Amino acid sequence: MLYERWLKVVQDRRNEVALRDLASGRCWTFAQLNREAETPLPGNPALVFPQGHSPEFIFAVLRAWRWNAVVCPLESHNQSLTVFPPLAPCCHLKTTPATTGVPRTVAFTAEQLAADAGNIVTTMGLSPDWPNLGVISLAYSYGFSNLVLPLLLHGIPLFLAPSPLPVVLRGAAHAHWDLTLAGVPALWRAWHKAGAILSNVRLAISAGAPLPLKLELDVFEKHGVKIHNFYGSTECGGIAYDGTATPRSDEASVGLPLNNVKVAVNRDRALLVRSRAVGETYWPEPEDTLGRGHFQTCDLAEIKDGEVHLRGRTGDHINVAGRKVSPSIIEQALREHEAVAECLVFGVPSGDADRIDLIVACVTADPSSTTEELKQFLLQKLPSWQVPREWWFVKSLEANVHGKGSRAHWQRHFLEIRAKRGAAA
Repeated sequence: MLYERWLKVVQDRRNEVALRDLASGRCWTFAQLNREAETPLPGNPALVFPQGHSPEFIFAVLRAWRWNAVVCPLESHNQSLTVFPPLAPCCHLKTTPATTGVPRTVAFTAEQLAADAGNIVTTMGLSPDWPNLGVISLAYSYGFSNLVLPLLLHGIPLFLAPSPLPVVLRGAAHAHWDLTLAGVPALWRAWHKAGAILSNVRLAISAGAPLPLKLELDVFEKHGVKIHNFYGSTECGGIAYDGTATPRSDEASVGLPLNNVKVAVNRDRALLVRSRAVGETYWPEPEDTLGRGHFQTCDLAEIKDGEVHLRGRTGDHINVAGRKVSPSIIEQALREHEAVAECLVFGVPSGDADRIDLIVACVTADPSSTTEELKQFLLQKLPSWQVPREWWFVKSLEANVHGKGSRAHWQRHFLEIRAKRGAAA
């Protein structure tokens, strides 16, 4: 089904530019790209693992479609994955990020992949006249659904940049007179600080992690570019999108559900997603949270006037003397301080049976800022019991390729350092 859809795209756009590699200067029309798909896969494998950020990734996907192999994109740092192909009609495996635990694989049918791409293209208004500038990982669910599938199923040209560095982005300014740029918050912040946001970006998208409202406002004010917040999940593809022309008024809002996507919250306030794009199953071990067109996320949410507002994640809540607070509430308030570049908040055992947890703020901030200054800032916005007791200033929160900083990773790191200090004392 996917290869047949591709052939229809080739028929309609045969001699138009489909793929351009900005690193080498090479480009392929849709007809030339199709000829790459005719090369048989060595050894006739049942499972193909496209990797890297180059035209070879696209060739590998097309060849897998042509020769009926299952596609399982891998990040460059994941050299191998021990998994066997899912049963038909599943033809694709996605790997979940490891920021919330052990990575898992999710099996998809061709119809589910096509549904996700269709929802994204129609909701965001992706257009062949505004080629995608590819800087995010093609293997990541966000990159595959926003860059690879729109190219192969909808004829949206893809221009691959060799890296997301600001200097590279500036060099891509002349690739086309109108561009669509999908990034993550860490990239948008870096581009903004370097003054590298291009004037010919017609559609700016951010996903992978919460987009700070201050960053959205600053970019809009300085560059006149509205960053559209996009929220999705590996298991079900795109969920919600902020399609407004001006910045949001509420940082917790991730916009309206995508076309053909329905959302609700259960009695525990976890967000439920229903659409034709929802994956078939976790593979090889199914769970009842995913399947039959439904997915129960780990995100706590509220739906107001049709918009999805995220309120933290199940299991992330910090228990302070019997009162629970979501780390995202504290992070949202802390990001409003002009000196704070990024932050993560988590709870650790306090050693006090009455208090239960201790709130820790892990912060990347201007060196001139002080713990007391940030504490006083938060006291103006939050109840005193929600203000962190422990402050940990770091140079970088080391966001991964998806734009996510792992709360669990930094929590473990903090506990390791605390244990060493305790042993030394």
